[in-house]
Amino acid sequence: MSNQGMSPAAMPVLGALEVTVLELVWAQPGISAKQVHETVGRERGVTLNTVQSTLDRLYRKALLEREKVSHAFRYRARVQRETLVAGMISALLGRFTDDNPSTVAAFVEATEQLDEDVVLALESELRARREQKQQ
Repeated sequence: MSNQGMSPAAMPVLGALEVTVLELVWAQPGISAKQVHETVGRERGVTLNTVQSTLDRLYRKALLEREKVSHAFRYRARVQRETLVAGMISALLGRFTDDNPSTVAAFVEATEQLDEDVVLALESELRARREQKQQ
């Protein structure tokens, strides 16, 4: 799995089913389409064919790698969850910001809806990154 950042220009657009499938692949590396369907397909009411198409789209978007084992593909993420989320946020901010403080303020306001533990972790991460830059 790559730790490298994705450029904002290369950031793929993801649908709700793609995000759900990616979350499952991150949680269960080496998962098959049938296993994804058993978890995601049934709860969302989609067919195995739809799940296979979704996995193929994620593969073509370079977010998954696959290996043929017997007669089925096994899927693993090519990018870490944190890297993808950071890239998506960066791409979104990049589309709307011209160093306008109100854009960043809107992002900060959105974080107010997060769980307190997540906000504390975010603050800790920001502090660590600032300290790392100062060294």
